[in-house]
Amino acid sequence: MTAFIQGTGCVSAQDGHVFPGEIRHYEGDRLPVADPDYKQWIDIKQIRRMGRAIKMGVAASHMSLEAAGIQSPDAIIMGTAYGCLADTGVFLQKLVSQHEDMLTPTAFIQSTHNTVAGQIALLLGCHAYNNTFVHTAFSLENALQDSLLMLAEDPSRKILAGATDEITEYSHTILRRFGLYKNTSTAALQRSGTPGTMAGEGAAFFVLASGKDDKSLAQLTAVDMLYRPASEQETADHLLDFLRRNGLAPKDISLVLSGRNGDDAGDRYYESIENRLFGSTPVAAFKHFCGEYPTASAFAVWMAAGCLHRGAVPQEAMVKGDAPAGPERILVWNHHQGTHHSFILLEKC
Repeated sequence: MTAFIQGTGCVSAQDGHVFPGEIRHYEGDRLPVADPDYKQWIDIKQIRRMGRAIKMGVAASHMSLEAAGIQSPDAIIMGTAYGCLADTGVFLQKLVSQHEDMLTPTAFIQSTHNTVAGQIALLLGCHAYNNTFVHTAFSLENALQDSLLMLAEDPSRKILAGATDEITEYSHTILRRFGLYKNTSTAALQRSGTPGTMAGEGAAFFVLASGKDDKSLAQLTAVDMLYRPASEQETADHLLDFLRRNGLAPKDISLVLSGRNGDDAGDRYYESIENRLFGSTPVAAFKHFCGEYPTASAFAVWMAAGCLHRGAVPQEAMVKGDAPAGPERILVWNHHQGTHHSFILLEKC
């Protein structure tokens, strides 16, 4: 089953209204989101009580619904690896400082992983199917597969699917201790050749439908995952099989949009398989635009859908070869810390 992307919305380190015409550059070890004016979609009294992950998710979901021209979806399906980290941190901090006494339940209630999807539904008055996948770096991919299954059951549905994750001071400090991040710049990230990357955050949502119409941006053809491959050969074989199952060969891919993030070991893994399978195919990257986080592939899908719709790929994204004019098929290949490999195939419609 395939789906057509009818509308997209993204809150990221880039301004979705001007990207890729204008690209924001950052220095340091993180890429914070470029917050839009949340008052467009959320009452100002509610904004004060919402965590950043919730605000990002609500904004991105409303953007995609507005672009698709629908008021309320027939299902809300999303993924998140970390959930509402800021609210979790507030609750745990009060748990310690107040000696587990006189705790307000609000921070705990809003710290659960399904809070974002629940808030989207409450603001829309949507009582339809609502599901959140919390499968670390496979969270978005499972949400997309669930969406495809629902469309196969009932092609008349319009499904809101997406993902969100945030950076907090607590989480960033902890993850940095593992050597995951380094101080650099987005301009130098892809050629840094040293261990570590830049942290990211963001939310991206898509309205999916089974039929093509004048609002369709791109076709979501297939989604697949591979966990902890034993070798590069296993990854290459799995990727080839994924393409064959969709009636394609490596030469049929117009662009490989890879999850290169400036970490030397991870990037060498991409390069080795790209050279083996996609020697003559242009390769682009996306994490120097959004940073590294478990559901960064949502940004990649948003970016790829835009490239297919516009018929152009920003030159700043290119790693190998020239930016293809009028790309027909884009393969999003992302791996998170070398363990979670995902493959998402999008086509021009």
